[in-house]
Amino acid sequence: MRIGMRLLLGYFLIVAIAAWFVLSIFLQEVKPGVRRATEGTLIDTATLLAEFAKADMLVGNAQNGQLAQAFSRLNQHSFKANISGITKSKNEYRVYLTDTKGIVLFDSSGKATGEDYSRWNDVWLTLQGKYGARSTPVNANNPESTVMYVAAPVRDGKNIIGVLSVGKPNSAMDPVIRRSERRILWAGIALLGIALLIGFGFVLWINRAIGKLVRYADSATTEHPLPLPKPGSSELRKLALALESMRLKLEGKTYIEQYVHALTHELKSPMAAIRGAAEILREGPPPEVVEKFSANILQQNLRMQQLVDNLLRQAKLESRVEITAQPISLAVLFSSLCESREVLARSKQILLRIDKNVPEELTVDGDPALLEQAVGNLLDNALDFTPPAGEVVLSVEQNIGQTTILVSDTGSGIPDYAKERVFERFYSLPRSNGQKSSGLGLAFVREVVRLHRGTITLENRPEGGVHARLVLPEK
Repeated sequence: MRIGMRLLLGYFLIVAIAAWFVLSIFLQEVKPGVRRATEGTLIDTATLLAEFAKADMLVGNAQNGQLAQAFSRLNQHSFKANISGITKSKNEYRVYLTDTKGIVLFDSSGKATGEDYSRWNDVWLTLQGKYGARSTPVNANNPESTVMYVAAPVRDGKNIIGVLSVGKPNSAMDPVIRRSERRILWAGIALLGIALLIGFGFVLWINRAIGKLVRYADSATTEHPLPLPKPGSSELRKLALALESMRLKLEGKTYIEQYVHALTHELKSPMAAIRGAAEILREGPPPEVVEKFSANILQQNLRMQQLVDNLLRQAKLESRVEITAQPISLAVLFSSLCESREVLARSKQILLRIDKNVPEELTVDGDPALLEQAVGNLLDNALDFTPPAGEVVLSVEQNIGQTTILVSDTGSGIPDYAKERVFERFYSLPRSNGQKSSGLGLAFVREVVRLHRGTITLENRPEGGVHARLVLPEK
């Protein structure tokens, strides 16, 4: 099972168990909570009605007094109330009044008048000055048929002269309880659904970040490794840096071996030229020959020095893991590059210009020095391969999430056999003047782009020449 699915399953199980505990507690508290609220309402009602019953008992007319008449009129009128979706159409209270001996003087249901209720808890406890309440089933075989009774004393001064009990069937509260339970269950299901969606999004994020690291690790053994990903988490970021450091260390031995072979190969030609010139100079040739071969020695020495400098610069760049990015104005960068190469472009009769659609306010995030060197290398290549009367243009393309720097020329283009090798170290094509470069310029550009987490591509234009596309992602 993939790590993302394990995380999702573990997360969902934790949420489900927590939700089950919370829901079970809520559901267990719904019924007693509703009944406690109902009991509070019953004691308030009993206390209030006891005051009305007091007057009837003092005049000895409990069976036909104000309380009895009120209930008689109440039963003659119908009503219909919609309480949050629950319909109520009748009065569900049962009220009875007893004397100090527990004999029922009045019963709103008309069933128990004259009976002895002194042994019922609500009457017996109240007559003793205590809080009296009971819950009694109407049908002994049906535990759901219970009726809750709450009593209040009828007082004449400090003396208890009777007891008034108010009862309400517990079944009358069932719609409220069931509705509350349904709402809690639906809320629990919604909670689990939201938790599952959040977990699914979290897993997608984790899988995406880990997938970037996996693809990066897989590409480390290829010719063109992917740029170091930016997972977006400090822990995953540390893992990415650790992978990059490990890649650099693992590549160290092969890297040095390749550089030694490449450096040896590149130094053979200038060393052979210097040796040949030195052997001729030992024979004491005429002054004009001495001058010619001395100049050749100096030229080959300069070539060797440039090669060593480029190798050191390349090695330093490839050992870097990340850069400190800052905003760079592309308009300023392009102007600086064009000014530094204006004399060279004029000497070659090449039109070097900046596209007029480059916004003045457009910036990208990167290392200013490295980015200037990378775009400068692309510009130098374009100038080297563009014939007189040609044109080199610096322009920009903006897309969602990325900015593309384009260096376009009207030169000879890239031969098909060289398209897959142009970014290799020391691979170089002959320029228009017949000379070859060190072959490290595009390799340097590739490393700069890697550090900026971008891409670099070279493609032939249909009308002739090359498009160099340096794509930089937005921060």
